[in-house]
Amino acid sequence: MLPLLRRMSNIHIHTRRKNPFLSICNGYANESSPSRLASPPPIQVGFTESAGRGVFASRRIGSGELIHTAKPIVSHPSLSSLHSVCYFCLKKLQFKNQTEASNIPFCSDECREDSKIFYETEKQADWSAIHEYCRTQGLKYPLLVKRLACMIISGASTPETFDILQPATLSSGMILLMEKEYQLLRSTFEDAGFTDEQIAFLTKQWYIDVLARIRINSFRIELALGSYEDILLSAAASVDAEAAVGNAIYILPSFYNHDCDPNIHILWIESVNAKLKALRDIEAGEELRICYIDASMDHNARQAILSEGFGFHCKCARCMSTD
Repeated sequence: MLPLLRRMSNIHIHTRRKNPFLSICNGYANESSPSRLASPPPIQVGFTESAGRGVFASRRIGSGELIHTAKPIVSHPSLSSLHSVCYFCLKKLQFKNQTEASNIPFCSDECREDSKIFYETEKQADWSAIHEYCRTQGLKYPLLVKRLACMIISGASTPETFDILQPATLSSGMILLMEKEYQLLRSTFEDAGFTDEQIAFLTKQWYIDVLARIRINSFRIELALGSYEDILLSAAASVDAEAAVGNAIYILPSFYNHDCDPNIHILWIESVNAKLKALRDIEAGEELRICYIDASMDHNARQAILSEGFGFHCKCARCMSTD
């Protein structure tokens, strides 16, 4: 038994049919032979004494080791990247001409096929009002709810998909804004001719509950520059990104707790598929932690963002020593 840990019961995610988004982790990858699964990731999900659920090392992990990979359960490009990245995997697109750029939202036939879990449903509705509202209000999370709703209607997911994730505490002001977003989403489906039966799950309470979980579990996807090998060579590597290309929700990566001086790093090389690697040597039983924010900020800035954005006061060793 690991210290500060009691074993967690098996996690089940139910879907009506196979969903390529729900491949949570692929073993820890053998990059020279990516199609072949290696041994299981050297981690165990359990509970901490003070931070709730967490992830722990099940054996010693060496600095720079790739711990595991993860695919999202839901992702969506940022509005500024809609025509420059793959609509499924968020990989940056290369176009031969302007006509191709305006007509091809996918990087490959595989992504086009995998996207059918939501895209055929999405194409039936006019999303311009929601996109414009998100642009003017500076919102990104309603886009993830839109995609999840389309997956549910398509039968590729269930309304309970996010229930396993920790929700954020919402103020009355936040809830009022979410109610406006909900009405816009529901009316978009209704205007597109979806029946009451098809969107029966789409209640105001469901929308608020999903947003509460997205709010603290969403990852901002920034694609790293340089090769995968170059990044892994440095245990202290940070992601040098051109810009965020979208947002995504994962299951296993969402279980990692925060530390302003983390021992593991999450990064994205070419697509939304995440890689988690060790920043230093980690002993068996040690909790694995990532940094939710820009770790280069000073103490007060970090505390303010973590409090306002994630709802907690950080008491990691770095914060307790006030840098």
